[in-house]
Amino acid sequence: MTYYEITITVPNESRDALVNRLTGMGCLGVTDLEERIIAYFDDKVEVVKLTEELLAFREVLKESGLDPDFTFECVNLPDKDWNEVWKKNIKPIDVAGTFLILPSWETEQPDRINLVIDAGMVFGTGHHHTTQSCLLLIKRYMDHRAKDRFLDVGTGTGILAICASKLGFREVVGVDIDPLAVDAAPRNISLNRLDNVTIREGGITVAEGTFDFIAANLLSEIIISIVPEIGARLKDTGIVLLSGIMLGQEDEVIIRMEAGGLKCFDKVIADIWVSLVFRPAANTGEQAKAG
Repeated sequence: MTYYEITITVPNESRDALVNRLTGMGCLGVTDLEERIIAYFDDKVEVVKLTEELLAFREVLKESGLDPDFTFECVNLPDKDWNEVWKKNIKPIDVAGTFLILPSWETEQPDRINLVIDAGMVFGTGHHHTTQSCLLLIKRYMDHRAKDRFLDVGTGTGILAICASKLGFREVVGVDIDPLAVDAAPRNISLNRLDNVTIREGGITVAEGTFDFIAANLLSEIIISIVPEIGARLKDTGIVLLSGIMLGQEDEVIIRMEAGGLKCFDKVIADIWVSLVFRPAANTGEQAKAG
């Protein structure tokens, strides 16, 4: 089997829209790197049609007020070469001197919280601003909260779930609707030698019970659609971390979350991405503590 590998250089403001479009075009998976997106397609897909759809999508971005100025190149990649090409793209990432995100063929470092991630074709390599912000915010707020149950909605590679386990949560659950994620995340959990993380296929509704900490690194429209489900699964003293929100879209998310009984008490901006932290409005008298 061979693949088409499409490397796309795209403005930050248009990345999420383009990833959504690639998924709709039948993309097998996307590696989201700092300066580019790499998408993979089965070689049964007509490459001419792929090219035409990408070119046409520039007009859609323009009509939506997003920067349409992306470029791309496509190569046919034999299956036997895929892993080697992928390895060249993935390097260890130091996150604020606290976490080290590294692939399985690199050496773990004793002075970091090591997160071993073989992403394959799944989102969550750690290169994206939202993933790094989530890691730091989980660590900031977990130190002063109960560390019983953690929920990662849209777990992808499982990186946030793995982080939660290594930071001391007793039980961690990750959910994702993408079968590729449901395959990749357990393998990464095994690479990190963890036995308290469970991955389930599906949306937030497959997560049972309530949680001390809920993280969701998703597009704002998806977050908005699951606000009631988030609230129903949060303990009275719990924390919600939302990320994957583009700058300018956070107000709508805050409005919807507050209508659902959750109060925003922290906001972090990284590049054009916003992360928000909430707790139940009933606990607004409690001082939020940051580590």
